Amino acid sequence: MATAEITVRGAGIFGLSIAWACHQRGAKVQVIDPAGPGAGSSGGLVGALAPHVPENWNPKKAFQLESLLMAEGFWAEVQDTGGVSPGYGRLGRLQPIADERTLELAQSRRESSAELWQDHAIWDVRPASDFGDWCPPSPTGMVIHDTLSARMHPRRACAALVAALRAGGVEVAGDGRDEGHVVHATGYQGLLDLNALSPRLVGTGVKGQAALLAYDAGAVPQLYADGLHIIPHADGTLAIGSTSEREFIRPDEPDAQLDQVIARAIAAMPQLAGAKVLERWAGVRPRARTRAPMLGEYPDRPGHFIANGGFKIGFGMAPKVAEVMARLLLDGRDRIPEGFRVSDNF
Repeated sequence: MATAEITVRGAGIFGLSIAWACHQRGAKVQVIDPAGPGAGSSGGLVGALAPHVPENWNPKKAFQLESLLMAEGFWAEVQDTGGVSPGYGRLGRLQPIADERTLELAQSRRESSAELWQDHAIWDVRPASDFGDWCPPSPTGMVIHDTLSARMHPRRACAALVAALRAGGVEVAGDGRDEGHVVHATGYQGLLDLNALSPRLVGTGVKGQAALLAYDAGAVPQLYADGLHIIPHADGTLAIGSTSEREFIRPDEPDAQLDQVIARAIAAMPQLAGAKVLERWAGVRPRARTRAPMLGEYPDRPGHFIANGGFKIGFGMAPKVAEVMARLLLDGRDRIPEGFRVSDNF
């Protein structure tokens, strides 16, 4: 039986993860990206692998839960193969509770999480004092603590996948000729190309800005406060982000909006004041019309496929996206959930 050939165009998190899953299945794989690995929004700083709230269950939330539960094994194997750490750690998340109504809602979600997450993870409501200094101010004195959220360093995760692929003889090249099935995991620009094929908007880009601080918080939960992710990374840095800008002129340039993000983070966690800003980053994240990942066959291009979208949740969805796309490409088995199909966005 001939070895399947797969060409992945795009070396962001979806493209690299799909290439890895296909390589593990024995396919002959090549990855092509003129800009290099992690050059787009996948080369960011934040890396919050955080779940949707455990209520109003739907295919998107179920898919995400499966992917988040797969992540530890997925990234451990990547690291073991390539020798590069993605900075993965399932350390949970804390969220302050602003008022009594939100407190009641959080408590009801504690009950629903037991049913939906079962014994895989916990969504709990606890006194903020349980977490000492590493906890943002909470007007009610209570916080949501979930044990499903994990952190990783996006840029390092892409580097880890590249190293694992290269250890298996798969190169990430700047150019090359398509061979076999072709996966277009081309992010924001790919969505713009698809817009030309449809009478309505298929997808767009949302600019995000983030900062990296020299602050070693240790192995503690990530925080979500005042609409910001505060992520302590394994390498002793801390990421803060992000903005969500529908309109922008300079897609990859940070501006004064990032100063406001840093100020809000310091207001929530005063111990961050005085920490050196190591890097200011901006990039455009691909947002499909449905907000879910967009997976499946490329319209009117036999043998070509799309893996795009995943706005804000791409890294968390990547292990499951890779598994589903590998099954489609190598076995012809379509396990793409409702709402994730390319046709759902046209």
